[in-house]
Amino acid sequence: MTTTPTGAPEPFELFAIRYGRHTGRRASDNFIGADLHDAGTDLEYFVWVARRSDRTYVIDTGFNPTSAAERGRTMLRRPADGVRALGIDPASVDQVILTHLHYDHAGSLGDFPRARFHAQDAEIAYATGRCMCHPYLRHPYDVEDVVGFVRHVHANRVAFHDGFAELASGLTLHRVGGHSAGLQIVRVWTRRGWVVVASDASHYYDNIRRGMPFPTVYHVGDMMEGFDTVRRLADTDDHIVPGHDPLVMAIYPPPSAELDGIAVRLDVAPRVAGA
Repeated sequence: MTTTPTGAPEPFELFAIRYGRHTGRRASDNFIGADLHDAGTDLEYFVWVARRSDRTYVIDTGFNPTSAAERGRTMLRRPADGVRALGIDPASVDQVILTHLHYDHAGSLGDFPRARFHAQDAEIAYATGRCMCHPYLRHPYDVEDVVGFVRHVHANRVAFHDGFAELASGLTLHRVGGHSAGLQIVRVWTRRGWVVVASDASHYYDNIRRGMPFPTVYHVGDMMEGFDTVRRLADTDDHIVPGHDPLVMAIYPPPSAELDGIAVRLDVAPRVAGA
């Protein structure tokens, strides 16, 4: 069990918002070493919100409609509309954490016109550096999203971080790399303890629980070490929230009946432990 933050700050409410889907996947699309003949689990696409009385953080901004169409992804709703469904005006959001700059995590930045974007130095250097000369490594990035992000750098709307950063008592960032060079995870203090929004440090529960990396990867060793970091920072495995697993929508309750199928609460215990 990890420690309570000093002074026991007000816990955050924590939500996952589903905005997209990709079907028809094979197991080998989701796990290195999986049988090529096995069917795979669909990908769900999420953004997250951490909210309490004094501040709100949106975690990732999802993909945009153009990227969705080009890559054959189903866009269920604009991520900003999902944020709005929680009673939060996207135009008023002033803090957005980008776990990394892949197309499905850092698109639609313009939907948050007042936001300051938090990202890792290593991710920005990677997404604009020599590795992008290689088609395999640049494929998860949308060049227009990256260019748009650089414009925000020049507009002084980006907060750069190098490894660990505490944005508020009860909310910290931790660079783990692996999936991309500067992938960061978000540790959030909630009423049920420390929850880690793992994002793409573990796409599915089984990536981390079975020690089987996701195939889209920059550094396999860093990804494997990242599994250990995620587990160390979360109170238990049931306090880890993977980035794309459909189980998230199945095992956590919606904030209200109206949001069933759209958003779930992550600051309460899952309905099925160890799912």
